[in-house]
Formats: sequence, C-alpha cells, structure tokens
Amino acid sequence: MTFVAPPGYQPVYNPSIPYLGPIYGGLREGSSIYIQGSVPEDITRFYVNLLCGQSDNSDVALHFNPRFDGRDKVVFNTRQNDNWESEDKIRSMPFRKGERFEMVILITSQGYQIRVNGNDFHMFPHRIPVERVGGLEIAGDVAIQTINIIGGGMGGGYPGMGGGYPGGNMGPVPYQGMIAGGLSPKRTIIIRGMLPYGASRMAINFIVSRTGDIAFHLNPRLNEGLRDSTLMDKALYLTMCFLFYQMSIRCGNQRFKVFVNGQHLFDFFHRMQSFNEIDQLEIKGDVQISYIHF
Repeated sequence: MTFVAPPGYQPVYNPSIPYLGPIYGGLREGSSIYIQGSVPEDITRFYVNLLCGQSDNSDVALHFNPRFDGRDKVVFNTRQNDNWESEDKIRSMPFRKGERFEMVILITSQGYQIRVNGNDFHMFPHRIPVERVGGLEIAGDVAIQTINIIGGGMGGGYPGMGGGYPGGNMGPVPYQGMIAGGLSPKRTIIIRGMLPYGASRMAINFIVSRTGDIAFHLNPRLNEGLRDSTLMDKALYLTMCFLFYQMSIRCGNQRFKVFVNGQHLFDFFHRMQSFNEIDQLEIKGDVQISYIHF
C-alpha cells in the first residue's frame, strides 16, 4: 500500500535546470520549502526565486543568489515591476564546491528564514506579501535531487489518510493505516516528510491492532535534547531536530533497522515474539507527511 500526497504536496525529483514550477495553493506562515541538491566544482553562481506568479518575468518575492566570484557571498533581493530593489549581501558562503547540500526556506511572520545543512544562515524580511507567491524558479550552476513544499495554502483532508493530512491546515497529523499482511522479514516501511520550524516531538508506532499493543515506539523529543535517549542516539537527534526527508524502518528476524536520509542510525530488537502480528502504523505529533509506503 502506498499513500502519495495530492498535487502540491508531492516532492519533485531530479528536475531539469533551469526549473520553473508552481506552488499549489501558495505559501503562508509556517510553510517550508525543502531543496536537496549539489553544486559542481566549477560553480560560479545559482539562484532560487520565489515568484509572484508562474512565469520567469513575474515579480520576485525572494531572490536567493550564492555567488562564487572570488569574494564569495550570497545576495538576497526582490524584484517588482521589472525593477530590482536594494540588495542584501551576506559575505559568507554556506555551500562548498563539489558537495551536496540541504536547504530549507521557512516562512515566518517576519520573513524567509534560510537554513543550509542544518544551520540558520539568514533571515530575509518580507518586502512583498507572501500570499502573492505562486511559483518557484531555480537556475544556474546547480543540480537538484528533491524539491518538497510542505504546508502550502491548500486546505482540507484527503481520502486514504486514516484521518490525517499532510500540510493543509498545519495541524498535528495524526495518521493511522493498516499494514496489509502484517510485517515480515525484509519488509520496509518508508516515510517521507518534514519536521517544521518549532517542532517539539513526534511519534511513530507499530501496533498490533488485535490487542492494541505497541511493538515499536519511536519518540524523538526535540525540546528535551539527549536526556531521553532510550530509542534515540545522538545521530538521530541531530538529524531529526533539523528535519527528516526520508525514514526507512526495515523489519528483520531479530530487529528493526532504522535509517534516516540513507544513514543507518540504530537497531531495535524485537520484544514481541510474533512480530508478524504487527499490522498497523501510527504517526503523531509535529510532523508533516508527504509519502508513506508499506
């Protein structure tokens, strides 16, 4: 069984550059744009634009432009009525030539908070109402693996989610879904999603629906640091306190293996003898889900 979010919540994979695409439902406070990519060794510059429309001549609410020109910097700006406004130049470079990156644009009431590789980089204040944003443009010396827009203006729930909904009204998930046939050795559960800015905790439960018993409980508590690390080691905390893009939980004969963004983080040994009775997945807390595959 696979849950795939409706248009506007589905990630874009390996788009050709230059890329120009819509942001369904627009943006608002609490929305997030997650971009995973890499820059070549011979990079000179690339840019990410949030457009007030869906054409490359639209007004630009946010222009994010890293420049490798001997005096490396990142330029922020806006464009209205075909006129560029005053630049914000940040003489610091969060990207490294020839390396991969993860970038998040968090929409706050004050402006666009930019994070690169888990670190806050710059807050660019709103000059144009964020409600006008309707498109995303990426061009220049960059390769993009994933674009994921979470928490846009589209509201409501969606069939097949067991009462949950990704983004939409930005509430808690919760998600409950049956795992047809139960768990078995080598079966993998894939969850894609994001922890929004300010998230404090989430929970993933594998349940035996017949009894209600929880066979596996994963509960990162992001506002408690490492004080409760029963199921969460330091690597998991450091990964998930920023965001997660993809989590894979693989069932084996003796244990669950947990991976986040391709990195093996920990194993959890079965405490129930009949793990094949596990037939329900539950996700709760401050998390937004775009894809689930059983």
